[in-house]
Amino acid sequence: MASATASQPRERKPSMGAPISTLQGPVGPGFTRPKHKRTATGFGAQDIKSVESSIPESMREAWKNFSVKGFNSKETFQKEAVRHIETTLARSLYNCDEKAAYAGVALAFRDRLIIDWNKTQQRQTFADQKRVYYLSLEFLMGRALDNAMLNIGLKTEAKEGLADLGFRIEDVIQQEHDAALGNGGLGRLAACFLDSLASLNYAAWGYGLRYRYGIFKQEIENGYQVEIPDYWLDSNYWEFPRYDVTVDIQFYGWVNKYTDENGKHITSWQDGEIVSAVAYDVPIPGYGTATVNNLRLWNSTASSGEFDFAKFNSGEYESAVADEQRAESISAVLYPNDNMERGKELRLKQQYFWCAASLYDIVRRFKKSKRPWKDFPDQVAIQLNDTHPTLAIVELQRILLDIEGLEWSAAWDIVTKTFGYTNHTVLPEALEKWSVPLIQHLLPRHLEIIYEINLHFLQQVERRFPKDRDMLGRVSIVEETQPKMIRMAYLAIIGSHKVNGVAELHSDLIKTTIFKDFVKIYGPDKFTNVTNGITPRRWLHQANPRLSELIASKVGSYDFLKDLTLLNKLENFVDDKDFKKEWQEIKYANKVRLAQHILSATGISVNPKALFDVQVKRLHEYKRQQLNIFGVIHRYLAIKSMSAEERKKLAPRVSIFGGKAAPGYWMAKTIIHLINKVGDVVNNDKDVGDLLKVVFIPDYNVSKAEIIIPASDISEHISTAGTEASGTSNMKFVLNGGLVIGTLDGANIEITREIGEQNVFLFGNLSEDVEDLRHNHFYGNHQIDPELMKVFDKIREGAFGDASAFESLVAAIVSHGDYYLVSDDFNSYCKTQDLIDETYKNQEEWLSKCITSVARMGFFTSDRCINEYADSIWNIEPLQVKEEAEVRARTGLEK
Repeated sequence: MASATASQPRERKPSMGAPISTLQGPVGPGFTRPKHKRTATGFGAQDIKSVESSIPESMREAWKNFSVKGFNSKETFQKEAVRHIETTLARSLYNCDEKAAYAGVALAFRDRLIIDWNKTQQRQTFADQKRVYYLSLEFLMGRALDNAMLNIGLKTEAKEGLADLGFRIEDVIQQEHDAALGNGGLGRLAACFLDSLASLNYAAWGYGLRYRYGIFKQEIENGYQVEIPDYWLDSNYWEFPRYDVTVDIQFYGWVNKYTDENGKHITSWQDGEIVSAVAYDVPIPGYGTATVNNLRLWNSTASSGEFDFAKFNSGEYESAVADEQRAESISAVLYPNDNMERGKELRLKQQYFWCAASLYDIVRRFKKSKRPWKDFPDQVAIQLNDTHPTLAIVELQRILLDIEGLEWSAAWDIVTKTFGYTNHTVLPEALEKWSVPLIQHLLPRHLEIIYEINLHFLQQVERRFPKDRDMLGRVSIVEETQPKMIRMAYLAIIGSHKVNGVAELHSDLIKTTIFKDFVKIYGPDKFTNVTNGITPRRWLHQANPRLSELIASKVGSYDFLKDLTLLNKLENFVDDKDFKKEWQEIKYANKVRLAQHILSATGISVNPKALFDVQVKRLHEYKRQQLNIFGVIHRYLAIKSMSAEERKKLAPRVSIFGGKAAPGYWMAKTIIHLINKVGDVVNNDKDVGDLLKVVFIPDYNVSKAEIIIPASDISEHISTAGTEASGTSNMKFVLNGGLVIGTLDGANIEITREIGEQNVFLFGNLSEDVEDLRHNHFYGNHQIDPELMKVFDKIREGAFGDASAFESLVAAIVSHGDYYLVSDDFNSYCKTQDLIDETYKNQEEWLSKCITSVARMGFFTSDRCINEYADSIWNIEPLQVKEEAEVRARTGLEK
């Protein structure tokens, strides 16, 4: 009997879930029930006025009198920080270390943000206008404290206040752990977009997952990448658990179809496993405005509770917590290894869990407005950041059909007007596909809806192109392989009203290659381009404060942080000797800072006067870190063959690498291994000395990027032409006064157009030649470049350790077709590196190139991107914020 009772899920009622007005009769001796309602998740715009009018005047007055006021001075900041240190942390003057000081400051600024966060949510609810919901599996936010201090304009007060309390602000900021919510450019773009949405006063929410261990923390052992958990949540003061916002998410089960008493066909998804999604909110402050938007992250927990007492008492101790462990695995790690079937199932589970919870929340918010369903696309815009959230399309269709009872055509019309899809890759192998048996097992109702969507779509295609039967197979969502696969990118295109690429070349390529049939079907207007951008607040003002201050002194204010085109005024100072001298001093100071970090992180001592050559990004063969390290070996061999006199003429260089390889991506991990082994040899070769150093900085993240990027002299963006969708690190490096070596790929093309070809070091083949070159590798008389063969011979001799460890890397180029054209571009790459050496010797010319490049970077701001999305995809307007003038004054913006 006990076990039967235990199997029933425990009902959990949120403490504030029901409005008090549902209480009937008196609620205590001599008291009548309150006349006004309360609710944990707030009211819709139409209800607020009636609720507000029912609030007694005395209650309104009490709330007004005691509402929290945010600090605006050094003294009031100190009061808040000390209060948190003493009461929240139970520390005192005598045992407050830097970690406790960070916690106190973070909590003080978090409280300050929450005041504006509450006002922002109220303002957006009152305005009752269209909201944007940005769905991204990654949000690579970086540290929150420094960003919060700068965006609300109170860093100076905090710095002075901390000094009085005995702390350096730099030491306090260093205590914060990066939020481990992303890995590469996809997640950092999402973070930049959230910053711009708030800074431009758009009503917007981000939705993601709260990964307990991030992707992983990277350590290097014997040259190999080793993955360990990233315990970033241990001291995270920037989130609010919303235990009252919990959504039950269903998996597995079966589909029941029947006809009700009114003759209506009903479809019901029944039984299976239930997992609870608990909301955690993260405030996102805008710069120079009182707008603080929200990032909602979902955490997975067992719906029936963490602990099964019946099993525990019967000795099944491990089984007692099995449900919780299985549920928690959903939001444990970003991108679980999918080299095995269980990994694939967990990834799909993760994606549906996040999409379903987010859709539930969005629909709940819309229903408060009491509008008819046809108005949904006028109130809601959902942007899919790549294919990961594509199941949101199917889930919304399921909600409208099965729960809200709409007819298919009406529901599908709403869905397609709501979603926009951003594509981030032209690599066919990178477009997500899920097997039909897996979806059938995990999400049986969704598979039915996908087949129905596909049927309606193919019928339309058949009517329009009756003589092109082959097209049906090419554009079908269902790929007829063994097993059958669901093509998520195709589903995203069919279910969205706009599809955009993220750079001009990328947008052209998707229309002429992977999606060309869809352009025929829908016409070119459905496809558009929004070239990526970055937020100058983090990537210039926060990462490089001295350069930001120097620029502000020349352009007249910090307004360039909200209008990056104002940087063009810097061109007036290209020949100003004092300006160039100060610019050079700032760059050198940044290089000294990076050299200190390299020494502490790796034990390698580097000369800050050397040319710093940087490639930091996710490890992937198409990004061609292997080309870079082969080039480094070529340089090393050249130095070894030089005379002492020749070596004196050579510009010293430090080659700096950083980035994580996916745990299951063996080739990328082999590249990391080679980089480290080459470093072991080169860095200990007395003949070479400071002429060449090779450094791999472990566990690359946003905070490390903020140290590395301002110190770069040259950065490498050397992907095979036609493979990089955009790239945004190229923009960050140029904005910080570094030059670029790159192929004509992604946003490199637009950067070259903006800053001038004379200020970029371009090399390599063009995207239109790539397929012919690949064909020639197999069927022509392609020969490996002789200089590259010397590099391979050195590797195979065992000069950098066990040659067999790197044989797969060499064989991919020599024997297996060289898919990424390393051999074709190697000679051009090396010659361009020689040109960089020569140019760097003339520091006056080099500085002029750097200053000119920064002056012409106005186009590459994420503010411009967001305005383009708002105009051409989302159809939304920013809100007016009356408190903005006060915040603008604090942040150094002109009124």
